[in-house]
Amino acid sequence: MWNKIGLIGAMVEEVERIEERLENETVTERAGIRFREGLFCGKPVVLCKSGVGKVNAAVCTQILIDGFGVDAVIFTGVAGALDPSLDIGDIVISTDCQQHDMDVTPLGFPRGTIPYADSSVFAADASLIALAAEASEKLEQGHTVQGRVLSGDQFIADRNTVKLLHEELGGACTEMEGAAVAQVCAMNGTPYVVIRSMSDKADGSAHVNFAEFTVKAADRSFRIVEHMVRSM
Repeated sequence: MWNKIGLIGAMVEEVERIEERLENETVTERAGIRFREGLFCGKPVVLCKSGVGKVNAAVCTQILIDGFGVDAVIFTGVAGALDPSLDIGDIVISTDCQQHDMDVTPLGFPRGTIPYADSSVFAADASLIALAAEASEKLEQGHTVQGRVLSGDQFIADRNTVKLLHEELGGACTEMEGAAVAQVCAMNGTPYVVIRSMSDKADGSAHVNFAEFTVKAADRSFRIVEHMVRSM
């Protein structure tokens, strides 16, 4: 079913563990992004560091689909918790993704709605969600939830914004790429899932704990992706 898997992270910390384990690697650069094609856990993958933000993530995803013919896309990395039950190191597996900074409310559209589009919320693939959940359970990585990943070109660090995004848009966590990956995958009919480990509480304390916990959080999401790929 899965002939080639696209693996994306936004930052070095989110992809370096996979990169270290790639075999038979070839590197191609397109649009300033390095795509590393090889074997990971014995499976054909294309790994890339997209860079931060929705535009980078969208470009990267489209190249993976058009240029490398991937059958599925897995985005791995860290995020800020919106769900108050989540703590640093906990895992969110995307049920769907939405852009929280798509805001055309002055024209009467609900926040997060892409004007005149068929959809503004993009569902993750059920089989990939199940694989991620199974991996997290087997690895006993603490608290894991399945929920909505909200994305925007903003680093959220305000308690009031956290409350709004959780209550108004139903977000479990917030980051800066997932919804762009999700929309591109939806437009191309490509299955995807986003796996995020919480590096901070998105509550104003990020300057204290983000750098400290990013590497640890990224390692947790890496181990889930590793287990998923072995099972695919």
